[in-house]
Amino acid sequence: MKFTPISFKSIALVLIASAAVTPLFSQDLTNKDGIPILPQAKEWSLGLDATRLIQDVDFNFVSTSQAITGKYMINAQTAYRMSLRLGFNNHTSIQMTTDRAAASSSVIAYPSAVVMKENVWKKNTTAFGIGFGIEKRRGISRLQGIYGIEGNIYILSNTDNFTYGNALVASATSPILVDATGDAMTSPKFGSANNIDSLPPIQGVTGFARVITRKSGLGFSVGARLFIGAEYFLLPKMSLGGEFGYSLAYASSGRTETELESIGQSNVPGAGGESVKRTTYDSGKTNSFGFDTDNANSLSGLSASLRLNLYF
Repeated sequence: MKFTPISFKSIALVLIASAAVTPLFSQDLTNKDGIPILPQAKEWSLGLDATRLIQDVDFNFVSTSQAITGKYMINAQTAYRMSLRLGFNNHTSIQMTTDRAAASSSVIAYPSAVVMKENVWKKNTTAFGIGFGIEKRRGISRLQGIYGIEGNIYILSNTDNFTYGNALVASATSPILVDATGDAMTSPKFGSANNIDSLPPIQGVTGFARVITRKSGLGFSVGARLFIGAEYFLLPKMSLGGEFGYSLAYASSGRTETELESIGQSNVPGAGGESVKRTTYDSGKTNSFGFDTDNANSLSGLSASLRLNLYF
């Protein structure tokens, strides 16, 4: 199930509806047992993305909305905001492909099964993010206005490693070249591996090339944001909240290093005929800087999402 962002207008409607259906709660900001409804000084808070809990049960490793967010109440009107993201993901996808050397044999032994080999894709991802800010609160009812400022740093790295069941063979009589279909890999979680290069940047290459290792450049972002929003306390120490903000951010992505395997031939005297070789090349890098409204994927921002906050 795909995550569908919701607008701040929808958040406001939910908060208004919550206020309309909770007249049974006492209006003195305590429940019938005398427990305060609003957070008090020295209490902590844990924030959960309510929209993701309801709509998307699949763990999206790339999305920074998976960050753990929390607050520490300095007093009833002021809180420190903190967020943390630390993740390691090792994903292995094994796919079966036809043994091309066996398939090229003239012996057909019906009804024997086609001989298969394994292609393996290993994906390793590391993510780290941390954020800190100050939140101010206004209001004496269950509906609390919030505003403040916060900053965050986010780092992401990714490495893909591929092994192929069919070795490449540079032979004049029965070569085994890169197969754009049989060597291509996919994963239910990450989709296509994009491990086949149909136009490889290699001189004298024959056919396609396939990726052996791909090390993505380090992704880095740092920013600060101003935010404003609201929380409505449905129960003592439990609220639904939403916010939007403006962010000033710098982001960069380093060069990706890719190692390719292919078959080719050099016209350098004495280099010999076709052979299987590996080539390493670097791609470009990106940098960006901007000031704009933020979105639900900022490390600690909650724009266009509902947040369930639990205080204790």
